[in-house]
Amino acid sequence: MEFTISFLSPEKIVLIETSGVADEASSLEMAKNIRSKMIKYKTSRCMIDHTNLKSVSGKTVEIYDRPRKFLGIQIPIKVKIAEVVLPEHKEFFRFLETVSRNRGFRFQIFENREAAIAWLME
Repeated sequence: MEFTISFLSPEKIVLIETSGVADEASSLEMAKNIRSKMIKYKTSRCMIDHTNLKSVSGKTVEIYDRPRKFLGIQIPIKVKIAEVVLPEHKEFFRFLETVSRNRGFRFQIFENREAAIAWLME
């Protein structure tokens, strides 16, 4: 998976835009980059736009374990992560949302950026 990172200054949101094929290794690499950008910009808000992904891959056990790996790379629980996903990838990301929230992360999926930004700004 390829990704770009930018910063929405007025809203203080780190924005990640992904493309290609999402897998565990590239997702963890992206998470490390997100952490450093959130520190740099002194924010706890992050929006990941996955609408340009071609496909997603991952075993159930990998997805279940992902929040623990986030903690391992020192992603703080206080972050607020909104992921914008395509309808065909919703089931995959819904499971990630559930396990992340069960582990204490403020994590939610959306179908459009406007709803994601509104939630992040609450």
